[in-house]
Amino acid sequence: MSKRGGFPGGMGGFGGMNINNLMKEAKKMQASMEKSQEELAQKEFDATAGGGAIQVKVSGQKILKEIKIQKEVVDPEDTEMLEDLILTCVNEALRKVDSAQAAELGKYNIPGLM
Repeated sequence: MSKRGGFPGGMGGFGGMNINNLMKEAKKMQASMEKSQEELAQKEFDATAGGGAIQVKVSGQKILKEIKIQKEVVDPEDTEMLEDLILTCVNEALRKVDSAQAAELGKYNIPGLM
């Protein structure tokens, strides 16, 4: 029979790991994740569309920092094309941020986090 209640195997099924060690590891992981997030926030991500006619730059915080449009692509008779190029370019830059975040934070492999 069991010894005075509690969990089988000792420390609650942590494989014999001391709860204090587990908490220390969790704090280390949290600090490492925060550092990774700060580093990503400082990075900038570029994208182009229309063969380089449109260029955008966004921060790792998904803040649009810069848009460059070559004069040749500006046609007052076809603003829809310019709008589409800008949308495509901005969305591509934001996808790059998402991809970098997933790659960086995915290394922590915490179930339910991503």
